[in-house]
Amino acid sequence: MRLCPTIASALTVPAAAAAAVVLAATGASATIGTAHSAEVSRLGTCQEKALRVKAAPDGGQNVVGVSVTNHGGRSCVVDRIPTITFRGLDGSAQTVPPVDHGPYVLARGGRAYAAVRTADPAGTVGHVVGSVSVASDPSHYGVTFSKNTVGMPQGIRVWEPVTTLWQGSAAAARSALTDALG
Repeated sequence: MRLCPTIASALTVPAAAAAAVVLAATGASATIGTAHSAEVSRLGTCQEKALRVKAAPDGGQNVVGVSVTNHGGRSCVVDRIPTITFRGLDGSAQTVPPVDHGPYVLARGGRAYAAVRTADPAGTVGHVVGSVSVASDPSHYGVTFSKNTVGMPQGIRVWEPVTTLWQGSAAAARSALTDALG
């Protein structure tokens, strides 16, 4: 099984990456924009208790839709790559396309979405696990969801799992996954 290494417990944001890839929030939804690394530092990482993470079936075999909502009193930053791990397995889902970690700004009340493919639907290899955990930032513990919650009552089949970056809508997350996997 090919999984990426376990992610460090604290997010670091190189200044060049921050300026190039920050998604600035407008209103209650996140949109693509730019910000200076000083702005990202000023906002700070979202407190886990201010976020609500959800996971649910996403209409495809071995596909899970995840979301994070900022219920805090101000805009804050999560990693642009959701941390997706599977019970009893080392590592986390790889991003498609492969990118470095960086900031994603969530406005107060803002929501972001990602799509996760746990295994190739046509494949027959892999491990079967009972739960998947989702964290909006590698410094967070995350939330664990059972196989039933994500629509896989026979177990979550895992082989070369992939995730999209956070997107502005569930449809954009599904589209990003489809585009990346062909």
